[in-house]
Order: sequence, then structure tokens, then C-alpha cells
Amino acid sequence: MASNLPPLRAIQAFEAFGRHGSVTAAAKELGVSAGAISQQIRKAEETLGVKLLERRGKTVALGSWGRIYHAEISRGFNQIREAQEILARKRLESGFTISCLPSLAIKWIAPQLFDWQADHPDAAVRLEGTELEPRFGDDQVDFRISYGAKVQEFDHYSELFTDWVVPACSPALLAKYKLRRPSDILSMPLLGIEWDRSHSLLPGWPEWAASIGEHYSKTSGELTLSLSSAAIDAAVNGRGFVLAQLSMSADEIASGRLVVPFNQRLRMSHAYFLAWDRAALEKPYGPELRTWITSISRRQEAFAANWTPPPVKAG
Repeated sequence: MASNLPPLRAIQAFEAFGRHGSVTAAAKELGVSAGAISQQIRKAEETLGVKLLERRGKTVALGSWGRIYHAEISRGFNQIREAQEILARKRLESGFTISCLPSLAIKWIAPQLFDWQADHPDAAVRLEGTELEPRFGDDQVDFRISYGAKVQEFDHYSELFTDWVVPACSPALLAKYKLRRPSDILSMPLLGIEWDRSHSLLPGWPEWAASIGEHYSKTSGELTLSLSSAAIDAAVNGRGFVLAQLSMSADEIASGRLVVPFNQRLRMSHAYFLAWDRAALEKPYGPELRTWITSISRRQEAFAANWTPPPVKAG
């Protein structure tokens, strides 16, 4: 018996014939003529040195050697078909997981995701707020929104926007004090934000004080919170001044829940960025979701560049 393998097309034709029991059906499945199926099966027989088919009256069926050979090669073709089905299901899954820094997830992208979801009702989106950077391929994450030097951990990414911080507080707190100049804020109750140590050069009260030509040293009266979103909420509740990021506090400022007595804002040292798993772009709506995140980031950049605080009403 010859040791050479038959051509793949010959094996494929024979496998289809054995599965359907008909030359015509095999030809229809593979998109070729019945004559081509018969020719490929003869090539397989010539290479193998055995007769795979036998004639039974007016019909042709698998012979004894054909049944043995078909049973073995069918295992491989079944595995190929199963692998293709798995790949197709994975590719056609419409669900996405967006991993995002917690406060940015809560205050910036989550409120806007409702609009995208309304326009794409067939796509399911899971938003995960975490400081941990995912490993695409190992973790079930499609997109990651993070900050600064963390971008070096990813192969595929684009810059989003660079944020600004402004000193803000509740109207009720501001009504208790007479602030004449920006430096007066430093003597007020202050809310600090404890950034992740891996995020370098992030603005706090010492940096803001330096930007207005003042010196600041932390006192026991400053309360530090681990999340920007929590610090903003505390400021809304009258607990103190916060260096609020515009991306996260625009709604509170526009509605009057927070006020900005002095437009002494400070630009953050690095930009947020979007990273993605290449496989995410092969899913339905994957490229659209990436484009949408980029577009709202451009709007955020333009908004911040032209932003001025609403006038503070006299108490």
C-alpha cells in the first residue's frame, strides 16, 4: 500500500461522498460537478492502492476498504467542522467587556454608554471598573480605558483625551465662607484623592497650590479618598473642596450641585488611552464601539478646551 497521502481535495471529496452516500449531494456541498467528485475519489484510490467504492447495481457505495478509511478520516473532518463552528460562534458573539478605571467608568463612560446601547440593541456591553490592567487573550476583556504610562503594557492603543482638574465645592459650603482669592481655598476643608501609585505626576492640592504661586502642606483637616468619584460625591454633599476632573464632574457643575468659584484649573500630565484586543475588532460592532469611544473622547477634549465655569450665584 502506498505511503503517500492523497491530495486534500481527494480526501475531502471522498469524505463528503461517504457522509451523504451520493455523488450528487457531495458535489452540491462542495460546489463542484459530480464528475469532479468521481475524479477526486479515483485519485484517492490510486494513491492508496485500494478500491474505496463498489458498484451495487445502478448505485455506488462504500466498499469494505472505503468504510474503514471513511471512519478514520471522518474523525478529523468532524474536528475541523467543530473547530470552525466554535470559531464562528466566538466571532459572532455580540457581547463586549470594557475594562476601565473605576471613577472614569462611573462618572464618564457609563452614562454615555446608554446612548450607544440604544443605537445597538443587539450588542451586549459589560463595563468593569478596576485599577488592574487586563491581559488580552487571557482575561475576557475586549477594550481597556486607562491612564498615562500604563499604555506601554499594550500593543494596540490610541490616545483619548487629557483631562483638567478644577477646585469645586457645594453651594452650601461656599455660602459659609467669603472667598476673595483662589489661595483662600487652601484654608477650606479639602478632599484629597489617593491615586494609584503607578500613576505618576497626577495633580493634587500641592500641585494646584504651586500653579497659583502658593505653597501647600497637608494638614490633619484634609480627608483623602481612594476614588475620584467618591471625592466628587463627598464634595457634592458639602464635605469640602475637591480637585474635580472635568470629565467626571461636568454634570454636577452644570446642574449647580458643584460650583467653581475661581477658574484656576490645572491640566493633567498624561492622557487617558484606549487599548483593545485585536479579536474584538472582528466581532460585530467591534470597530463601531472603538470609533464611538474615540468620538466621545474628542468631544471631551473640545469641551474641556473651551470650558468656563458657570457664574456663582450670590448667597
